[in-house]
Amino acid sequence: MSTAPTLTDKRRPNSLRGGQLPKWAPWTIAAGSVALGLGISAAAGLHSDIQWALIAAILYILGTYVIAARVENRRQAKDRVVTALVWVAFLLAVVPLASLVWSTVQRGVKVLDGYFLSHSMGVVADSETGGGIYHAILGTLEQVGLATLIAAPIGVLTAIYLVEYGRGSLARAVTFFVDVMTGIPSIVAGLFILSLMLMFDMQPFGFAGSLALAILMMPVVVRSTEEMLKLVPNELREASLALGVPKWRTILKVVLPTSIGGITTGIMLAIARIAGETAPVLLLVFGSKFINANPFEGAQASLPLYIYQQYGSGETPAYDRAWAASLTLIAFVMILNMVARGIARWKAPKTGR
Repeated sequence: MSTAPTLTDKRRPNSLRGGQLPKWAPWTIAAGSVALGLGISAAAGLHSDIQWALIAAILYILGTYVIAARVENRRQAKDRVVTALVWVAFLLAVVPLASLVWSTVQRGVKVLDGYFLSHSMGVVADSETGGGIYHAILGTLEQVGLATLIAAPIGVLTAIYLVEYGRGSLARAVTFFVDVMTGIPSIVAGLFILSLMLMFDMQPFGFAGSLALAILMMPVVVRSTEEMLKLVPNELREASLALGVPKWRTILKVVLPTSIGGITTGIMLAIARIAGETAPVLLLVFGSKFINANPFEGAQASLPLYIYQQYGSGETPAYDRAWAASLTLIAFVMILNMVARGIARWKAPKTGR
């Protein structure tokens, strides 16, 4: 026979929980770990920022566990240690990225101005000041644009086949080759197109680079589109088919509009992924100091190739131009990512209140 809980039972403390650390405790432990890490590094004669940062991270994790175990209990201490590990991993990822962006901005702003963006290298030698990246920006936009026109439709249609129609050995073979293409090094894609050019005795030109970039872009588009199509509820498909709508029209009018935001985001991220490729462009496009607006004839420049060539020249003015071009390329990729986020938010399903 069960008895109702008494007032004494209600006031009995939970055995799984002891004291409670204040909210400012993790920040205090982190500050103490940083100070102690700097002190240990100074005493040991360590001059690397990475070394004292690792010491501070280890001290932070150990300090969190010891203090939480004494004040609270071991169960809470383990939970706090996992949280501390997450924060340490986050900082390990963010700090190098922030350092990279800061170094690029600091060195790239020296020559980055309107003149630099609107002029080509022309007859400017690598050892001379002046010149710009207009020809490289034009080449990158054309090569990436042509690669997108090739890879995006093929990738989206392939994903539609795999999700909506793909059954049997053919679908498994397509999935296998898409997985293989995802891990192909960029230089291999360049060598494949280069072998075709040698067979037909063709000279370097911009569209050849676009073909190699399209090979690298295609599996990314297929995978991202495939995942977006799988997120579309089957109830929507079944409702459309129940009304007598053909399957191709259901895909066109129901499935694609529902997932268009995610598909567009995946394509934009794939563009950002190929925008910085250097190896295939170096093999196939060859680079040029002059403006070439025709990607189907003659050598053409691109931003990654321009950065490689300028930094490889070994001249101080060329170093400055390489950093400025790197900053421009980073800005281009950041803009693409922000556009992708904006499209995803704009096309996200609206829920009523």
